Amino acid sequence: MNIQIRKQALRQSIIAAREKLPARDRLRANRAIVGTLHGLSACREAATVLGYLNFGAELEAEHWVERMLEDGKRVLLPRVNRDSKQLELHVVQDLRQDVAPGAFGIREPLPQRCARFTALDELEFILLPGVAFTREGARLGYGGGFYDKLLASLPHQPVLAAGAFAMQVVDQLPQEPFDRRVDWLITELETICCNLGRG
Repeated sequence: MNIQIRKQALRQSIIAAREKLPARDRLRANRAIVGTLHGLSACREAATVLGYLNFGAELEAEHWVERMLEDGKRVLLPRVNRDSKQLELHVVQDLRQDVAPGAFGIREPLPQRCARFTALDELEFILLPGVAFTREGARLGYGGGFYDKLLASLPHQPVLAAGAFAMQVVDQLPQEPFDRRVDWLITELETICCNLGRG
């Protein structure tokens, strides 16, 4: 079976199962995951971090972004450039005023309020979204390739982390040469160091 077809079938299956998680369970898991992410030494020590704003039933990464802002970090959020089909990064300071629904209905930084960030070598920690992950750090995204392009454009290797519900962790994922693995995978049940060299 074609690798893209396999990826899409897995995406649909995991997303459907995630949508069925009871709201109370999701809330409890969110709190645990965000708390653990916040406590990671790589996260605490980073001055510049990149997060994302959630949609649907995925991890409520917004709460992590708020914690980063409270900690006084330089917080970046992505904005989709529809022409180049790439992510542009912007510095945000206030989630109530600095973001609005953009591409795909996901909240994005307002360019008139948020400065564009181009000093990519200063980015130290990235929280990546994803549909499914393996314990070895393989990641299945949503299929747009936006983060693959962003990671490939970086002049260095910041720490990559992901927060996901335990049901999003699978035994294996179809991988392609350009796929990057995360260093840390945090679920409500455990903290998984996927890259022992960066543990």
